[in-house]
Amino acid sequence: MRIVIINGTVVTADQTIEADVLIEDQKVVAIGAAGSHNWLEGASQVIDARGKYVVPGGVDVHTHFELPFGGTFVSDNFETGTRAAAFGGTTTVVDFAVQVKGETIRAGYETWMRKAEGNCAIDYGFHMIVGDVNDSSLKEMAAIVDEGVTSFKLFMAYPGVLYSDDGEIFRAMQQAANDGTTIMMHAENGIAIDVLREQAVQRGETDPKYHSITRPPSTESEAVHRAITLAELAGAPVYIVHMSAKEAVAELTHARDRGLNVFGETCPQYLHLSVEDHVSLPGFEGAKYVCSTPIRFAGEGHQEYLWNALTRGDLQVVSTDHACFFYDDDEKLGRQKRLGEGNFTLIPNGLPGVEERFNVMYQSGVVSGRFDINRWVDLIATGPAKMFGLYPRKGTIAVGSDADIVIYDPQASFTYSAPDTIHGNIDYTAYEGMEINAKIDQVLSRGKTIIDGGRYVGSKGDGSYLKRGMNQMLI
Repeated sequence: MRIVIINGTVVTADQTIEADVLIEDQKVVAIGAAGSHNWLEGASQVIDARGKYVVPGGVDVHTHFELPFGGTFVSDNFETGTRAAAFGGTTTVVDFAVQVKGETIRAGYETWMRKAEGNCAIDYGFHMIVGDVNDSSLKEMAAIVDEGVTSFKLFMAYPGVLYSDDGEIFRAMQQAANDGTTIMMHAENGIAIDVLREQAVQRGETDPKYHSITRPPSTESEAVHRAITLAELAGAPVYIVHMSAKEAVAELTHARDRGLNVFGETCPQYLHLSVEDHVSLPGFEGAKYVCSTPIRFAGEGHQEYLWNALTRGDLQVVSTDHACFFYDDDEKLGRQKRLGEGNFTLIPNGLPGVEERFNVMYQSGVVSGRFDINRWVDLIATGPAKMFGLYPRKGTIAVGSDADIVIYDPQASFTYSAPDTIHGNIDYTAYEGMEINAKIDQVLSRGKTIIDGGRYVGSKGDGSYLKRGMNQMLI
């Protein structure tokens, strides 16, 4: 297959140029000025991108498909979730395989491989959630690197489920330092949070907004400080997931200023949603926006602080933590968000975002003037690919890279409205009514068109498993 993209504006994290792109055998093989080549001869497909951006496919390194959680399962499986990602311009996801207590890391990895294999619309990889730190699993952390799993997530939250104590976390960090891998940390003080939640319910404070109120910013910032301290002691790089509180980001910024290999991600929900306008909606509507770390109070200044951290480079990645649950009861999955009616502690934590991230970050970042289009590409594609050992195969348009490319039309527009503009297995979008001043025209995954004019033209199983290398952003 010889594919030529002509007349477009090629945008990467480093440059914006008027250029044509030649694709052969699933790879970008040449980039050149229009008219400076004879690539059209023998081309099997010519894509005219005049007036449009030609950008790398998005890389979302924090998704959860087919995950059991909160007495149910997330509603997207690998087929529906990766198809929704494709509609939203994302061509690579890194999901989480889970080791549960009493089982091995290898068993968790193989379980998730079976779930994903042959079902994904786009390429995929795995991080490993280590839910049972012991001598055996520490050895397995080293061994699973051979399968391309080079990052391991631990939890300071969810006591009795995924929680690891400081000693277990420190031992896992020592192992990661020895192996050259990266620790990912869900940084919330779960012990204190459980006390606050129990006390709130006893007082009759059961509405969805109390999910945020019982996870105050200090429970995040304290845990971030502790995670960084343990990582520095172990000599391991640490990546803090889904950061939402300005106090927590300040801890991370201070550590980076001291030259530590400490990295952070935030998610679109923390940049756009608030307790006042979303989680406090009348009735039970706020349950749609219950996730952990929680949505914060806009009046406390968290959103603008996060935006500034993205602009400065104190945060390196925007991912989604996509973990969606139906708001209204589903025919197949039954009760999901509504499991928590009358008790916010029973609301499954998570919301959709894998389809929306690419567009809402363009709108609120580039169109709104917070940063330029190159920084947008860096945050949603290049940075994530570098952070988790996928660059330059993924996350950029360069000779030798996979031909994961989005043709993006800045002259078009649309408004998010469920169900018409969403394609995952979910009954709402967190960005209802948001106008996007651009539109995805075409999505290529390794040179194959999978989205064309708003239509899915790919096939189940198009995606391949990615063996990842090591973190490429270490100091």
